Amino acid sequence: MEKKKTNKKFLIIFTVLIVAGGIYGTYKYLHSLKHETTDDAQIERNMNPIIPRVSGYITKVYVTDNQPVKKGDTLFTIDDRDYRVKVQEAKAALIAAQASYEAARADIGTASASVNVSEANVRSAGGNIETAHIRLTRATNDFERYSNLYKNHSITKQQYEQAEAAKLEAESQLRILQQQEKASAYQKTVASARTNVSARQSDVAKANIERAQAALDAAQLNLSYTVVTAQVDGQVSKIAIQPGQFLQAGQSLFYVINENDTWVVANFKETQLDKMTVGQEVSVSADAFPDTEFKGTITSFSPATGARFSVLPPDNATGNFVKVVQRLPVRINLDPAKNDAEKLRRLRPGMNVEVDVHLK
Repeated sequence: MEKKKTNKKFLIIFTVLIVAGGIYGTYKYLHSLKHETTDDAQIERNMNPIIPRVSGYITKVYVTDNQPVKKGDTLFTIDDRDYRVKVQEAKAALIAAQASYEAARADIGTASASVNVSEANVRSAGGNIETAHIRLTRATNDFERYSNLYKNHSITKQQYEQAEAAKLEAESQLRILQQQEKASAYQKTVASARTNVSARQSDVAKANIERAQAALDAAQLNLSYTVVTAQVDGQVSKIAIQPGQFLQAGQSLFYVINENDTWVVANFKETQLDKMTVGQEVSVSADAFPDTEFKGTITSFSPATGARFSVLPPDNATGNFVKVVQRLPVRINLDPAKNDAEKLRRLRPGMNVEVDVHLK
């Protein structure tokens, strides 16, 4: 009798297991028709690297490990004395360039005035020459008339000599005026050349001003870089710097983790992607909060599999080929409006999550 009772219990337990397994298998099959899941997924956030733009010694560090910061908060400062000196040098160079420009402009004014004076002298000499030609013509005519009269003994020798002297004087004045005209024309040429030179010097001086202004702007910009601030709201990572430490420009120091944007990167098998599209809703379960379900949306698919972005991507054309199912990274955004803001903020990059994509 005891043996039959034992067999009956076994049969009941076996039947229950079969039914439960069938129910579970049916549920998983029906679930798989409308869902794709993976546990190969992690939380991601923007990790802004803190990189100084100028070299120098740290004077003070204002943050500690894991400290929350706001955009614009000072993280640390670099000794700015050398950069202040460079700003003063740039200001002095700008003042000198401006003075050179003003001097060049003054030279242009002086040279232009000389050109105007020379032109006036040329015009005056031209008018005087014309008058001198008239006087010479008259004096020559008088001399010829007086010469004939003198030959006929109609006038005295004194009158003849006076006419001759008037003719010679008119010739002399004409030669002097002609020489003055040539001198004025030469002075005009020299003044014009000086004007052109002064104009070029002015252009060079103006370019020097622009260059000095650019140098001053660069010096002031470098001075501003001695105060390193947070570019986003977030939380700093471990701080591995201290006062007195020398930093090189471009040296990565630590990170500010941006708390304003959280998403999931889920690596799905290529065989799971057939019915997945951008815009589908996603349920996300984080290991850190097993009782909380986060809501998300598929926003993009990676342009290549994760293996292609590795340091040594596989080359199937070499060696023996073994087909391995590849995984494709899929980005899933977590909308703050659809989730618990406090728990969403507590998620950290690199945390493991399980993803369930609702296909329909």
